[in-house]
Amino acid sequence: MKNHVVCLGRTEGANKQGFRKVHIPLVLVRELEAIQNDPHFCKSPDFFFRVDPAHVRRKFYERARECGFPKESGNPNSIRRSRAIELLRSNMPPLLVQKLLGLATPGITASVVDFSEADMQHMFRYYVDKESRPKTSARNLFFGKVTLIRKGDIQSEVKITTLGSYPLVTVITNESLARLELKQGSFVEAEVKAPWVLLSKGEKEPKTSAENRLKGSVTQIVRGKITTEYVVTLKDGTYVCSVVTNGSGSQLGIEEGNTVWALFNAFSVIINAG
Repeated sequence: MKNHVVCLGRTEGANKQGFRKVHIPLVLVRELEAIQNDPHFCKSPDFFFRVDPAHVRRKFYERARECGFPKESGNPNSIRRSRAIELLRSNMPPLLVQKLLGLATPGITASVVDFSEADMQHMFRYYVDKESRPKTSARNLFFGKVTLIRKGDIQSEVKITTLGSYPLVTVITNESLARLELKQGSFVEAEVKAPWVLLSKGEKEPKTSAENRLKGSVTQIVRGKITTEYVVTLKDGTYVCSVVTNGSGSQLGIEEGNTVWALFNAFSVIINAG
């Protein structure tokens, strides 16, 4: 309960394997604690967890039918794969998704900076708890580790390395640095609003004063009456969203599949420390 972790795995038989640690959100931890403190549970706590796998699977199917889904959609394996897609769309790096869900698909790989096991557990908790936290209007959220702090007389430059090894730079006041208690090795969430992200078409890295330059491919374009939204997918599967006026979009001539650079300056990055 203290670590918000459930351990899964076989400890007996031919298919004996090591435990896989799965993080659960704080709200679920509170529910489990309430069950443990229930007088009925206290009478036979060991028996409470002696469950028949077939019974559990049957309950999955029952819930699926109650939700109006086909029976096969309630298969635990189908739910796990759906969960993988959900996490990937929330910008969790593929390697973390693979480890968290115990997926053995060799195609799920990512370039990740050197994080310790403790760091990985911290990341799992961040992404699991993130879903129950208040939402933000910022379309672009990056999670990573502070790798360098350069302190000035009024402001400080903070360099962050995302889980996909992308470097981000932000400039914050020294007051904010102290209030957030940031130091090298701290985990932070970086927010960038979509209108602050500029796009440059082409393979070659543009010459620009923007400190943050991320290369990716345009995977979605949504055109409105006034603005156009571009979704850029980076090499590690992370999404970056940019919103520009229709006039600027026409001048760029960007289409789906084009290689582009997402550009934003250090003052456009907002840091949240949790």
